Parts: sequence; C-alpha cells; structure tokens
Amino acid sequence: MLSNHITSRLPRARSLVAAAGAALLLGTPAQAAWQLIPEQSRVEATVVEITPTGPVPHTHRVSQLQGTLGNDGTLRVPLRLRQTDILERVGQLPPLLSGLADTTLTTVTVQLSPERLDSLNVGESITETVMLGVDNQGQRQQEPLKVRITRESGNTLHVRNAERVALDGKELMQNQTARTIFMLLGYEEIGDEVPVELDARLEDR
Repeated sequence: MLSNHITSRLPRARSLVAAAGAALLLGTPAQAAWQLIPEQSRVEATVVEITPTGPVPHTHRVSQLQGTLGNDGTLRVPLRLRQTDILERVGQLPPLLSGLADTTLTTVTVQLSPERLDSLNVGESITETVMLGVDNQGQRQQEPLKVRITRESGNTLHVRNAERVALDGKELMQNQTARTIFMLLGYEEIGDEVPVELDARLEDR
C-alpha cells in the first residue's frame, strides 16, 4: 500500500519540479547580446603634422567598427586599414603594401559590464571607467578610459568619451605599421599628442 501511494505521487512531483524549473527560466531576464552598429560607430583622431612652416592638424576617421560584447564583458574591435579614410587620401597602395588594406592593424578590447548595460532605463546615462586594451604586434597595452553610456531606446546604447583622450605621438611613430601609414600620408613628424574621439552605438540583436 505504501509503495503504491508513493508511486502514485511521483508523476505529480515530477510535474511540480518541471513547473518550478520553467518558472525559474521564464523569470530570469535574458542577457542582451550587444553588438556595435557599424554604420553608426567610428573613431576620429587628430594628427598634428609638424612642417617647416608650422603644425598642421589633420583629422582621420576609422569607421564601420564591428564587435560583439561577450558574456565575460569583453568587446573586441579589430581595426583594418580599409576602415580608415587613408586609402581615399593616398589612392591605390604600392604593390608591396597592397595586402595591408585588409590586414588587422590592431585589435582594441574594451571591458564593459553587461549587467550594468542591461539595467539602464531609456534616457538614462552612466559614466563608467572601463579598461581599454590595445593588442599590437604581440604587445598589449591597457589604459583606463572614462566613457558615457546612454540608453537611447529599448535596444540601442550610445557610447562616447566622457573626457579628453590622447594617444602618445612618439609611441605611434615608433610603431612600424603606424609609421608606414604616416609616411604614406607624407607625415615625417607628428605632434606629441593625438586626441581621439569615440562615437559608437551598440544594439541588442
């Protein structure tokens, strides 16, 4: 009798467990899969060329930024020469450098908190200090960067610099790839600072 009583309760117990599991799954908010919107994501850099007649500023742009924010909060953004406006300025590359257009010049990584992004309400902004990493020719550099993140709609975030950011011009000229590009542009010497402006949008896809 006792065995039959227990057996009769098993299907009901299984049903209760299944229902509880479903409730937990449905009650857990799904984490957004944030991706850069290439058409609305770019970086602008101002390079000051040092000439015999004085400094001459030039603004260059890297457009069509692409990358997906991983579950670990890492956003990896590869940068290629074809994404810049440099090819428009120098025209066709010399044969020896023709393969450089689609080569990844460097990969920028940004550490963001997916939970913080998901918790933003529409119209709300936060200022975050994120870790910005640059992988270049086997060398990795990391710097803190303050960004302002605004939730423009239910599935769109706008990310911009929260403060002035500048790269070290001397270090750039010591980098072989960067120096080659500057020489193609005719810049034999540049200023000590290269201010950079980030303007990007992330979309929940």
